[in-house]
Formats: sequence, C-alpha cells, structure tokens
Amino acid sequence: MARITSYKDLVAWQRAMDLAAECYCLTAVFPIEERYGLTAQIRKAAVSISSNLAEGHNRRSRQAFANHVGIALGSQAELETQIVLAVRLDFVSQAAAVPALESAAEVGRLLHGLVRSLENTD
Repeated sequence: MARITSYKDLVAWQRAMDLAAECYCLTAVFPIEERYGLTAQIRKAAVSISSNLAEGHNRRSRQAFANHVGIALGSQAELETQIVLAVRLDFVSQAAAVPALESAAEVGRLLHGLVRSLENTD
C-alpha cells in the first residue's frame, strides 16, 4: 500500500474532484434562473467534498481530519439530495443524473471507508 503524503494521494479526493467536474457539466443545462439557486447549491456541495478532505488532511491531526471527512460526508449526502431534486423539478433527466448519482455514491463509500480507517488506527 502506498503511503499517503498529500491529500492528492487519497482516492476519495481524486474521485470527489471528478464528481465536482461532473456536477459542473450536469448543471450547465439547468435553467438560467437557477444560477443562484440549485445550480450554485449543487456546485458548492460538490466542491466542498474534496475541499474538506484537503483541508482536513493538512490540519495534521487525526481528529481534525476525521472531523473534516465527516463534513465531506454531509456534503456528499446534500449533493445526492440536490441532484434528486433537480430530476424531480425536470431540470435534468433521470438518465443524465444517473452517472453523477453513481459517482456520488462511490465517493460516499470511499468517505465511509476513510472514516473507519481513521477510527481504527492508533
């Protein structure tokens, strides 16, 4: 197993960055009047996941890192909820939303694994 020396080495961070880019593309077709509404909320939640991983990792404390991973998990759940709402509001089709929802679920699994790892390490 490779040693993690930077937050950029974290698979969770890498996938969260991919997810954020995916969400920017997904929201590009939203109605213009949603620019400061759901579009901004989705983008902010998506960016928050990788940002919190980076910030927490660089705090250099296991407890601070675990706390930031928890915040990232909250943003991941928020993001999934917002994408589902966008489908319900017909801003995007279910078919178009599926890849982002699958990516968000993968990121959630990775974050849960990271939390477990941080909790189980002395």
